[in-house]
Amino acid sequence: MASHIETDAVEVNRGLLKELEDMGFSMARAAWALHHSGNSSLEEAVNWIIDHENDSQFEKMPLMEFNIEIESPNPYDDTTETSQARAKELMEQAHKLREEEDTKREREREKERIRAGKEMMETKRIAEENERRRKAEKDEEKKAREKIMVKVNEDKLKRKRRLGLPTETESASTSSTHVSPLNTKRVVMSPPSPASKAEEMRECLRSLRRNHKDEDPRITRKTFETLMTVVRNAANKPGEEKYRRIRLTNNLFHERVGRYSEGIEFLELCGFKRQDGSEFFSLPYRDVDINRLRDAAFQLNAAITNPFFGLLSTEAEDREQ
Repeated sequence: MASHIETDAVEVNRGLLKELEDMGFSMARAAWALHHSGNSSLEEAVNWIIDHENDSQFEKMPLMEFNIEIESPNPYDDTTETSQARAKELMEQAHKLREEEDTKREREREKERIRAGKEMMETKRIAEENERRRKAEKDEEKKAREKIMVKVNEDKLKRKRRLGLPTETESASTSSTHVSPLNTKRVVMSPPSPASKAEEMRECLRSLRRNHKDEDPRITRKTFETLMTVVRNAANKPGEEKYRRIRLTNNLFHERVGRYSEGIEFLELCGFKRQDGSEFFSLPYRDVDINRLRDAAFQLNAAITNPFFGLLSTEAEDREQ
């Protein structure tokens, strides 16, 4: 749509101008229509008028020049009625053409809306599928962690029994038994001397090597080395939390340590704990025991340097060292 009126004179075809006037169009609009359609044809001029029928600025009469070179060689010599009928026909054709174009554009827009709707639905479906997959993966990780903890507790119970340590069930049973202080004839049997933490750590590492003796020794060695790194970091920099926290879902940690119940149990013996629902295995600062961590490092060093560690009896291993 034009926003201003040209001030220069416009050249028009006198014959076409007369025909447009005979059709009922004002001279001003007819002149502008011929100017903007290039005096090409009556149909083009009518189409321009229809396209700009709501533009009031074209009501102003322009300066006109009649150039004989663009005069029509055979101007129409129609009567007023014929011209008006022809104008009506041209306008109907123009309106019909515009309606067809509008219909075509509307069909294209509808196709675009359908396409956009399908893309939106597909995007939503993919997002929902990804969310279901993430939830399923989290559930699987949770079940795997719970399975590892069950195995850790089972192995811990077996090891305590083998080392002569009282189990939680036995401890509860003993504490619930009431002994009368007046019964001096009652004989109280002392429980076996509990094994030290260092002995528990050593037995835990021996179990890891023994239970996985069919694996490549380099794999279990890498497990011992990873545990050594964790223990040394916690002992050397106890004030920095990042050296006292381990993400259980870390792929490298799971591959080297987390998949072994004995590896998790060894860290528990060092003081590491896992809060319910947390994905971190952490050693609280208040529970840091440097002597215990040094004992752990000593046992790990024996496991790393002794090729027969866990495969021979304890006495035989001591002789090898």
